[in-house]
Amino acid sequence: MFKDKKKSAFWLFPETKAQVEAHFREDNCASQSEYVEKAILFYTGYLHAQKANAYLPRLISETLEAKLGVLGDRIGRLLFKLTVEESMMMHIIASDTDVDFPTLDKLRGRCVMDAKRTNGEISFQDILKFQKGL
Repeated sequence: MFKDKKKSAFWLFPETKAQVEAHFREDNCASQSEYVEKAILFYTGYLHAQKANAYLPRLISETLEAKLGVLGDRIGRLLFKLTVEESMMMHIIASDTDVDFPTLDKLRGRCVMDAKRTNGEISFQDILKFQKGL
C-alpha cells in the first residue's frame, strides 16, 4: 500500500489486541499491522464522511432552495397570466349568456367533481360531449 513504512508503538487494551488477533485473517490481511492500518484508514474516512454529511446537506439545501425559488417565481408569473386570461374569458361569456345562479351553482359542483375525478386533467372534448348529451 505504502512504500516507506515506519515502525510505531501504540498502546492497546488487551481486549482490543485480542480482537485484532482474532479478526485480521477474516479481512484477508497478511499481518496484524495491515489490519490495524486498514482500520485506521477506515475510521479516518468515516470521520471525513461525518464532516461531509454536515456540509453536503446544507449545500444541497441551499441549491434546492435557490432552484425552487426561481421555479416558484416562474410558476407564479404563469399562474397570474393564466388568471388574467381566464378572467377575460369569463367576462366575455358572462356578458353573452343567460345562465341563472342556481344553474351556475350546479355547474360549479359538477366542475369540482370533474376536477377531482380527472385529477385536474379536464378535456374540452369531454365537456363538449356532456353538453351535447353524447
